[in-house]
Amino acid sequence: MDPNSEQYDAIVVGSGISGGWAAKELCEAGLKTLVLERGRMVKHLEDYPTANQDDWDLPNRNQLSRKQRAEYHKQLRVGWAPRPDVAHFFVNDLEHPYQETKRFDWIRGYQVGGRSLTWGRQSYRWSDLDFEANLKEGIGVDWPVRYADIAPWYDKVEQYIGVSGEALGLPHLPDGKFQPPMDLNCVEREFQGALKGAFPDGRLVTIGRAAHITDPESSHPGRTACQFRDRCWRGCPFGGYFSSNSCTLPAAERTGNLTLRPDSIVHEVLYDQASGLATGVRVIDRVTQEKLVFKANIVFLCASSMASVGILLQSKNERFPDGIGNNHDQVGRNIMDHHYQLGATAKVDGHKDSYYKGRRPNGFYIPRFVNLGKGAAQKEYLRGFGYQGSASREDWSAAVAEMGYGADLKAALMEPGDWTIGATGFGEMLPYHDNRVTLSQTEKDSWGLPQLDFDVEFKENEYRMREDILRQIVSMFEAAGYRDIRTYERETGPGLGIHEMGGARMGKDPKTSVVNRFNQVHDVPNLYITDGAFMSSASCVNPSLTYMAFTARAANHAAEQYKAGAFS
Repeated sequence: MDPNSEQYDAIVVGSGISGGWAAKELCEAGLKTLVLERGRMVKHLEDYPTANQDDWDLPNRNQLSRKQRAEYHKQLRVGWAPRPDVAHFFVNDLEHPYQETKRFDWIRGYQVGGRSLTWGRQSYRWSDLDFEANLKEGIGVDWPVRYADIAPWYDKVEQYIGVSGEALGLPHLPDGKFQPPMDLNCVEREFQGALKGAFPDGRLVTIGRAAHITDPESSHPGRTACQFRDRCWRGCPFGGYFSSNSCTLPAAERTGNLTLRPDSIVHEVLYDQASGLATGVRVIDRVTQEKLVFKANIVFLCASSMASVGILLQSKNERFPDGIGNNHDQVGRNIMDHHYQLGATAKVDGHKDSYYKGRRPNGFYIPRFVNLGKGAAQKEYLRGFGYQGSASREDWSAAVAEMGYGADLKAALMEPGDWTIGATGFGEMLPYHDNRVTLSQTEKDSWGLPQLDFDVEFKENEYRMREDILRQIVSMFEAAGYRDIRTYERETGPGLGIHEMGGARMGKDPKTSVVNRFNQVHDVPNLYITDGAFMSSASCVNPSLTYMAFTARAANHAAEQYKAGAFS
């Protein structure tokens, strides 16, 4: 059938964390849904080529060649990605360029499943501390929702994907529907005990809340419990961690309502001025360069925040000469990320008779403890931060530079070294109106489309917070009695947190925001945006669980509206 003539109930642009959830919910609601992914096909189980390889099976001891380093030159700024074992899940920077008026480290994965194959899996709920902060501080725009609106959708998502964690009873970090928590090791438990009651602000240590199945008896179709291999980035053949490929896309496929088309670069949302509705999308086939049109009654943009912003800006017509939904110059503004790449390490005495089993794909978490209100200490900056970290024993490499030979050296290499501990801070970035992304006026990509141009930077509030992030982790390691405490702060910029957000923010007023409380573009009610572009502030916790909850809510709203005839 000619794709230009077929009519779908819904189109979902993108197949990652948000796109997978949109597809699942729309298909399960009975809507014939087309998912368009700009990258290649990746089939669960079949297309994880390094999932069962060891480092010694990989070329160059899992180090990139000079040629590969050139191909990933921007993404290598993050310091740990990509590597040969996972490079196939990251884009080639030479093939997918973008412009930087100010440095922006854009980490991307163009394939079915997107970055759900390589995300960090840390899964935390927002609270009203986050949803109310903009209003109380006069920053940006007020969120048109509160925690009570999203809580049932957090419940649904957590139970479906499987989130392990520990209930804490913290109002600013709501508990969820958790699977059994992973264990802290002996040093992490010691650290947990050392912090308990040591600070008047009540800071604490818990195991990270991670999207990994830990209860082997729980029911997750086609998935089983985490095997503690810590090879998640390579694709998990067990489905132990959540990805679109192992979880939501198969659920959508089981309905019989899903059509999935990879290699489909969406670059424009089509608009009908008479009805005031989106009618479909324009696509360029990535491989053949063929130009196609797909039609639908509902369009969901889930291409990842910056890519969705680019599609909005390219979707120009008589009604929206500056891009669909952009009558008030709000599309592309208020770009955010989390700032990190700083923290501390320390050496820990004792516990020489203890080790750990397996490779736990998780670490400890220290929730936010600053600027919480109600008598808590207020800082010289707004918002707050948390820490992610772990403790481990040094391995044989610590002995490489030491004097020794023969049997004594061999025996020493068989003994684990001392314990060390480290923690990295993740801080909230404020939404600034002048932090924006635009379309380049001169540079185009291989498909003739304008490249994105980033003009985004951290400002004074973030830099003041970073100073405190270092102070506080040192004070905690000192309170625990650790030695040789060393702080670090690497060169950083927006994008490195891989939590880019904003550009089509949610709000009450069409003049100051792009989407409403149900993620609908104010002026185009059948166009939904549910990836990170809709975020109006950033919190300091990993955002993916929130994307999924909002996406599930928006998809169910869209299905209800469609069945009621709202988009006919």
